[in-house]
Amino acid sequence: MRDDFAVFILSHGRANNIVTISTLRKCGYTGKIYIIIDNLDEQINIYKKKYGNSVIIFNKEEESKKSDTFDNEQDLRIVLYARNICHEMASKLGLTYFLELDDDYTTFQFRYAEGTTLKAINCKQLDKVFNAFIDFLDASGAVTVAMAQGGDYLGGINSAVWRKKLTRKAMNSFFCRTDKPFKFLGKINEDVNAYVTLGSQGKLFFTVGKVELEQGTTQKNEHGLTDVYLKYGTYVKSFYSVMCMPSAVKISTMGATDRRIHHNIQWENTVPKIISSTYKK
Repeated sequence: MRDDFAVFILSHGRANNIVTISTLRKCGYTGKIYIIIDNLDEQINIYKKKYGNSVIIFNKEEESKKSDTFDNEQDLRIVLYARNICHEMASKLGLTYFLELDDDYTTFQFRYAEGTTLKAINCKQLDKVFNAFIDFLDASGAVTVAMAQGGDYLGGINSAVWRKKLTRKAMNSFFCRTDKPFKFLGKINEDVNAYVTLGSQGKLFFTVGKVELEQGTTQKNEHGLTDVYLKYGTYVKSFYSVMCMPSAVKISTMGATDRRIHHNIQWENTVPKIISSTYKK
């Protein structure tokens, strides 16, 4: 793997359960890995003992003064501050590119169609995959590029992510250039808030539909953001995105059988379009 790239794993209270590290290695990633934690984490000493110089600690109170949470609560149990410190950390480490990941990913895989069925096969050469994402990041001019998630494929081969192959959003994984910083927004749903707000300003956020990551079930995996999600619920979580773009986002539901509250984005109202030169006057 190229030397000017590293994976940043954002973690809190899971020093003994960072599943993403073993998953990366199992799937063929050979490059640098750093674990980003905050100074309020009660397991700092365990992180240091297990991962040594790979642990990067930031001051959460100081970073909270630089990030917009969209509310006046002083709840620091959120990932927003860790996300927003990554460009600064990458610059200090002399990196050109980095990838932000959560700590609970169980596999990276390719999706492919076989007849009318959408299937998956695990990745074994992540170095090549990550290099391809970096190439696309540069070629597209995007501020960040993401892999798809399991929920993106609801509907199988008829799902929007599979049909379009490339969609204007980025969640859960973020390939970034150190010299193109941007800010995540809002206490929760910070990734959605960022891609709709900055997307409306012409910034490019992309998800590549043929590569997917899988992670532990939200609100069932101990520590991390679980406590916050359980406290506020999915309605409040989704409403942060309504607050930042009320002209484009509304509260809706998602799922095939057990439907749950989720945000719904009206893309026609969200991002600028390229108009054909045919209509130029």
